[in-house]
Amino acid sequence: MEKIYKKLIKGLHSYCEKAGFRKAVVGLSGGIDSSLTFKLAVDALGSSNVTAILMPELGVTSDKNIEHAKKMAEFFKVKTYYQPINTLSVDFGISSWKPNTLANMNTKARIRSTLLYSYSNTHKALVLGTSNKSETMLGYGTKYGDLAADIEVIGALYKTDVYKLSEYLQLPQEIIEKAPTAELALGQTDEKELGANYVVLDGILRLLEAGKKPKTIEKEGYPMGLIDQVMKRIKANHHKTKMPPILPI
Repeated sequence: MEKIYKKLIKGLHSYCEKAGFRKAVVGLSGGIDSSLTFKLAVDALGSSNVTAILMPELGVTSDKNIEHAKKMAEFFKVKTYYQPINTLSVDFGISSWKPNTLANMNTKARIRSTLLYSYSNTHKALVLGTSNKSETMLGYGTKYGDLAADIEVIGALYKTDVYKLSEYLQLPQEIIEKAPTAELALGQTDEKELGANYVVLDGILRLLEAGKKPKTIEKEGYPMGLIDQVMKRIKANHHKTKMPPILPI
């Protein structure tokens, strides 16, 4: 893990330097991905050059996550903004049509992205993404929402690698042990939505990335139904990680 840690620190510092930025901003949720990204940012750029923005939806975001995010920011002595999104979400919900549940959930992620880029533009700070490789491959994120960033700091790490690096860096155990969730709705968890835990999902994703066929993956002990589900999700969400296509003329 030390080699990966040093490479990420050096890479982030180098990228910011080449891009002409000294500062960065992170949306700190209290979850493991944003906490790890935040820790790497502080180590790479220094606490005085990192800003944390906490953007809970009161009544949906757990008190525990808010507390963990605040404690992380306080521990590293970074500038912190606390900006609940409730009133903004209400305003976006007033439209000529009635947004469905999915639209409302994605709007919350895009409100947070808008706030991060508002700070970015105002203070010339890079927006650091907090998506891991498992989420990116599965398209488990909101286009122009939590997938919007200037650089994905942990984007090369599978979720299981995120846990390993977090353990290595001694992030608070209560953050590491929590069930991962985007908290875009009450009771939402990654495992419920994705149909399996990340140990299983990462096992399938690693084999797919290695070019293994579904039948071969099944022989490794993974259910064919889940393999099919993962492959369909990857195909359906592939557009989320690509620039919009330009029609030729």
